[in-house]
Order: sequence, then C-alpha cells, then structure tokens
Amino acid sequence: MRSSRRLPALLTALAFAAAAVAPAPASAQQNVYQQMLEAQRAQQTQLNSEQAGGQQMLNSPTPGLMTNSGAMQQVPSLLAPDTVVNRAGSATEAEAGATAQGPLAEPFRNPGPSRTVFGAALFARGAPTPSDSGNPNYRLSPGDRVSVRVWGPVETEAIGALDNQGNLFLPSIGPLRLAGVRAGDLQQTVEAEVRRIYTQQVQVYAVLLAAGRLGVYVTGYVRLPGRHQGSASDTPLDFLLRAGGVDPARGSYRDITVNRGGRVVNRIDLYPFLLRGSLPNISLQDGDTIVVGKQGATISADGAVRNNYLFEVDGRSMQGQELIDLSGPLPAATNAVVRGTRNSQPWSRYATLAELRRLPLLDQDVVTFITDSPAPTVRVFVEGSRIGPSVLVADRDANLCQLLDYIEVNPALADTRSVYVLRKRLAAQQLRSINEALDRLERQLFTASSATTGVAEIRTQEAQLVSSYIQRGRRIQPEGRLVAVDDQGRCARIRLEDGDTIVIPERSDTVLVGGEVLNPGGVVWREGMTIRQYLDAAGGVTQRGDADAVMIRRASGQVILDPREGPRPGDELIALPQLGAKSFQITRDLLQLVYQTALTGYYVGRL
Repeated sequence: MRSSRRLPALLTALAFAAAAVAPAPASAQQNVYQQMLEAQRAQQTQLNSEQAGGQQMLNSPTPGLMTNSGAMQQVPSLLAPDTVVNRAGSATEAEAGATAQGPLAEPFRNPGPSRTVFGAALFARGAPTPSDSGNPNYRLSPGDRVSVRVWGPVETEAIGALDNQGNLFLPSIGPLRLAGVRAGDLQQTVEAEVRRIYTQQVQVYAVLLAAGRLGVYVTGYVRLPGRHQGSASDTPLDFLLRAGGVDPARGSYRDITVNRGGRVVNRIDLYPFLLRGSLPNISLQDGDTIVVGKQGATISADGAVRNNYLFEVDGRSMQGQELIDLSGPLPAATNAVVRGTRNSQPWSRYATLAELRRLPLLDQDVVTFITDSPAPTVRVFVEGSRIGPSVLVADRDANLCQLLDYIEVNPALADTRSVYVLRKRLAAQQLRSINEALDRLERQLFTASSATTGVAEIRTQEAQLVSSYIQRGRRIQPEGRLVAVDDQGRCARIRLEDGDTIVIPERSDTVLVGGEVLNPGGVVWREGMTIRQYLDAAGGVTQRGDADAVMIRRASGQVILDPREGPRPGDELIALPQLGAKSFQITRDLLQLVYQTALTGYYVGRL
C-alpha cells in the first residue's frame, strides 16, 4: 500500500452502490384442474335443477381458466424450453395443444411465456379521426378545403374548396392552380404564384383545412375488416388503425398491398418504417382496397439483445446477419444458441456471432444470444480504512499484492498487518463444511448406546443441549474470510476473483476479552501485558473456564489456538470452557465444530 493518489492505467476506479431486493414469497399452488371440474359440476347441477322446474335457460359457456401471467425477464435463461406451440401467439394454434380429458369441453391453455411480434405496438393506439391525421405527401384534389391569406401591399383572403378544375380563386390575384400540389408544398406554391404578380414584399399563409372524404376497404389479416371512412390525406397506416391493425398472430407486417381497379398499385413493407421511419408515398383514392397478407416465417431473438421480438422473414429464410441487424445484440453477447426444426426433426446449433452471420435461419427458429467468454477483468471492492475509490477493476491475473500497491491508506489509521479478503465462493465452502460437521454430530448424538439407565438419562439431557446447539449452528452464515497477511505483515500473492472484497481494518488500542470470563469486554492494550493479566482485567475466568485454554483471533481472522505471547492491539482473546473426563464420547466432535463455527476464516499458511 502507498500514500500516492495516482492510479496507473492498469486499474480503473469506479463508484459503486447496490441495493438488495428481498425475494417475494411464492404463493401456494392450487389444483386448477380440480377447481374447473368442481365449477363444471356446480353449473351442471344448477342447469338440471332449473330444467326440472320448467324453466328454460340459455346454454352458458364452460367457465374459463383465469391466470396471472408474470413479467418476462430482460435476459431469459439459457435454453429455456418453449411452452408455446405457436411462437407468434396464434390463438387457434395455441388451443390445439394439450386438451384436458373428462367433462371439460374447453381445451386447457398453457399460460407459458409468449413473445411479442416486432411491430405489434404500432397499432396499440386508437384509430385517428380524419381531422387529426395530416399527410404532407397528400396531393390536393378537387373538393379539398384550403385557406389562403395574403397581406402587405395587398390584403386578400380566400377560404373554400378547390373547384372541379382544381383551382382556388383568390381576390385581387385570380385563380390558383393547386390540384396535384403536395400538402407539404402548399405554402411554398402559393407564395410563388402570388409573387409572380406582386414583386414587393408580401406575406402569405396557406393551409389545407380538410381533404375530401373517401372510403377505403381494408381486408386480409386485420382485426376489423371492412369499408372504413377517412380523409383523402390519410395514409394507409391510418386506415389500418381503423381496421384494428394487423393481427399479430396471423397477419404480415411485410406483405401489405394497395389494390385499385383489380390490380396492385403499391406494396408496403412496414419494417423500413419501424426501423428508419420511411414509408412509400401513397395517395389513396375512393374505393381502394388495402390487403394484409398472411404472416410469413418468423424467427425469435432473445437473451442478450436489445430487441427481444419475433421477427418476420421477407421470404422463407433469413440470414443470421439480418437477424443481428434487427435484434441488436448487446456488446457482451459473444455466442448464440439456435433451436428449430430441420427435416421434421429437432435441431440445434451453437455458434459464434461470426458463424451466425452466415447461418440460414428458417421458420420458428429461436436464437438465444449469450455471453460465453470470461471477462478480461475482475471487479474488486475495497472496504475499511482507505482513501480513494471503493471499487477497482484489474486484469484477471492480478494478485492481491499488486492491487494493494494502488490502494491509498493513512498509515496512522490503517492496520495493514491485518488485511483480509472476503470471498463468496469460500463462504459457500465454509457453510457446506459446517453443515457436514453438524450432520456427523447429529448422527453420533442419536446413535450412541448407553450401558445403564443412569447413563442413558445423562445422555438424553446432553442430547437435548447439543441438539439445541446444532439448530443454532445451522443458522450460521460464514463470511468467507481469507487471511491474506502473516504476523510480519507480508502479503500473500493470492489471485483475486471477481467480486472479492479487500478489507483493511482500522488500528485499535484495545483487546476484546470474551468467552468464559466474568466480565467480557474491551481491555486497553499495553505492551508487555500477559494473557493472564488480560483475563484478570476481565474479572478472571468463570468456574467453567480454564485459564490455560485460550485462543487468540487476530483482526485479520487468523486464529492462534495455543498462544505463546500476549495479544496484539485489535485482537480478541477467548477463554475456552473446561471439558472434564465425564463428558460423553462426542465431546471431541463438538469441540471441532465449535472451532469450525467460530473460525469461519481460512488462513493461508506459509506465506
């Protein structure tokens, strides 16, 4: 460690804050099938009763099943099985799944997760009215209402509809030819016509008030097919909205045609509009027909992507490059798992993103983007007596000694001889070791034999005490402490893992005396003070205590079971209880477990 505040390019300091979210308790599951059966029987009983009384009832449908669908995760689990028959969400195909047997006439619907079709949100809003749907590409035609006002050297105004020749008469100026002019170019066109007559400065304001009314047929795979009224300035999107939008389960967002007089005059692919905002310049006429074609092949993208959707294929297959462009994988994505069907057989492929770009994808393929390469860096947290950042990012092969050189501390406050590391993986190993020791102790406790009735009674009482201790022991949560320095303050060259926490304790002037003493607590450290003097300062040992059986736990977590010298500042001195010869056979295992529980740290020997 050093006092310099400069960090090299090897490390990057980050500010870090985290909030812990407690998981919600899972609700009890119910037997849905049994509930539906009971509802069916109750309905049938009521129907029979009313028919017996001479009453006639209309047949009511079988009670349905209401489910609460949970929110989808941003990053779904790898290779999660598909539970939806039709990934496009088709109601007809989803109902063709597993059907409940017995008296239920309604098929059982699997409430599994479904994927949203790309572009479905386009028709989520309500249909526009003709007055609020301006189309700058609309070309004026006879009957459209226009307002023109001119002021300056000459003042004149005209509000009216274009005549049959497509003209609007403006007093003091004459007829203006406006038929065929784009609505977005109306202002510029009127200015040019006026200034041909009045060369001085004149101000012009021209606006399309209302386009002519027309009716357009919308059919195909839409929610509300039929004839819909609108304005001549409306776009095909406006009429699709009036028809309820494209049916996301059956309709196509890439195969939409405009028919006029029995022939196709325009083809519309909504993907360029969804991605870049571009639509073909189409002016609809009265009697036109908009036809939404059948949904084409669909390919799903999920996992580490920005756009988690079902994408429609413009054809029968799609190259992986196109799916990558549409889905937008995250920078962390390195590989992809492709699942689908080939030759009527389940098929899967694991590929890098470079291989996926050249891979042909077919209908109903599911591509899951994942991160499958180790991160080149590790993130390490710093706690305790430090100056500077609380998070450091280093190369994966960086060790503790290298990192400590870049942590700034105050030598007067930091106890650099007691540095330790908290590691989650080590905490899990410690917890497993404690539970295994508790299991062994429990087995030995309940399988021990007794020679006499008196011994059996004593063992029963002892078993109750030990059983209570075992229950408390199972609630222990080890912290995964890894002792990283020796008594001389030399650091171990431990390779750091991602998520490790380096703890630098602060210096202390006290020694905590605990265990079997009369007055446990802190005692001021004095140089040359012996272990016996510290025990006497805490009131001496209890009747169960043994002044010769003590252990010292350093601030770093290091444990000294048979100390030859007194504790250091910040150490903890623990007086252990006496264990006489009358203790039962499992005393040794109990002591071993006490040590494992109290010493939930791991010391790196021979540093």
